[in-house]
Amino acid sequence: MIKIENVTKMYGPKVAVRNVSFEVNKGEILGFLGPNGAGKTTTMRVITGYFPPTDGNAYIAGFSVTDKPLEVKKRIGYVPETPSMYGDMRVTDYIKYVGAIKGVARAELNGNVERVIDRCALKEVYRKRVGELSKGFKQRVALAQALVNDPPVLILDEPTSGLDPKQIHEIRGLIKSMEGDRTIILSTHILPEVSMTCSKVAIINEGSIVAEDSTDNLGSDISETHQIEIMVDGPENEVVQMLTEIDGIGSVSRSGGSYLLDTGKDRDMRAQVAKTVVERGFGLLELKSRSLSLEDVFLKLVTEEEEVRQ
Repeated sequence: MIKIENVTKMYGPKVAVRNVSFEVNKGEILGFLGPNGAGKTTTMRVITGYFPPTDGNAYIAGFSVTDKPLEVKKRIGYVPETPSMYGDMRVTDYIKYVGAIKGVARAELNGNVERVIDRCALKEVYRKRVGELSKGFKQRVALAQALVNDPPVLILDEPTSGLDPKQIHEIRGLIKSMEGDRTIILSTHILPEVSMTCSKVAIINEGSIVAEDSTDNLGSDISETHQIEIMVDGPENEVVQMLTEIDGIGSVSRSGGSYLLDTGKDRDMRAQVAKTVVERGFGLLELKSRSLSLEDVFLKLVTEEEEVRQ
């Protein structure tokens, strides 16, 4: 549904994004993750046709953003990081106005407006002026106007920026509820946003893609070891010595009330570790595999890229 091919965007001599390529299949939610200034917003603006790429191309449902920009825009709903809306217009009038601009047929317009007001939970404020709303409701209005033409693709740039925890939870839930129905790119630098909402991740740093995979696979793909997290009832020095002596354990470290054991990536040591702990007379309280978190992956990739470029 979305295909980005070797997109480069330059501002004069400055390269904002360099040879960016990734794909998003129909119904997927892609978390487009990166630190501030990494090139996320530039990439979003190229995808939406806000400005053309210097090189490369982007395709929405098979239509090129450079050759068929109007066809692309018909199929996209876009929420920029800071949505610009007419504050003096009432919510329902503003959404209807955007729908008309997007070419929604007059016979369908009122029904579409009612549908998105209901979908975005705007019934309690739809008669109010946009400028009177809280930031959380303004974000809902921004999503509603993006959805009013029923686009198959949504591009969301930092959609929860500046919201309070309750508003963030509500917006995340709304986005997640559209998985399978729409193809979504969610650009953010907030790690929990991706973990809780997205099925796939692309990480950009200094204008280049450094990783792309499912949220489940990303950690295992870059990790050179496997970890076991274990809670054992016993004196710490004796427990550490026992765990270190197990054949196949590379290192032992403390993490809160648990021990982290590094093992070979392709070797499952859980049964052997549990057997050893019990046979040595210690209390086995908990044992589980531990994969790299998205935060671990992000920091590892970004740090490695910075070291390579220094």
